[in-house]
Amino acid sequence: MGKRKHNTAEARKEARRTEYFAKLNNVPTSPRKMRLVADMIRGMEAFRALGVLKFSNKEAAAKVEKLLKSAIANWEQKTGRLAENGELYVTSVSVDSAAMLKRMRPAPQGRGYRVRKRSNHVTLFVDTKNNEIQN
Repeated sequence: MGKRKHNTAEARKEARRTEYFAKLNNVPTSPRKMRLVADMIRGMEAFRALGVLKFSNKEAAAKVEKLLKSAIANWEQKTGRLAENGELYVTSVSVDSAAMLKRMRPAPQGRGYRVRKRSNHVTLFVDTKNNEIQN
């Protein structure tokens, strides 16, 4: 690896040390369905978001709830403090599409219709409100 590439990689790693996030890859849900759940909790206080996700009827909510718990645990581990109620916020949630499984479904007159089974990647960032103002 060249020196310039090495330096930019090190700078990126250093910037990531101050960010508190969790990532979930290859979730077998369509990105559109997952974005509906992500939009519900974006910008919300973390423990309130956990309550919203717990009582949501959507299947994707259970996966995002587990991801949010992981992000809170990552924040606690990196800062060395326990998360208090009202301190931690969901700063951003991004849902990107992942690999698509392509299948064929029988159709009339010997044809086949393509079925696209979509999946997604979810990245969830948490931080304190006063830390956001400093950045």
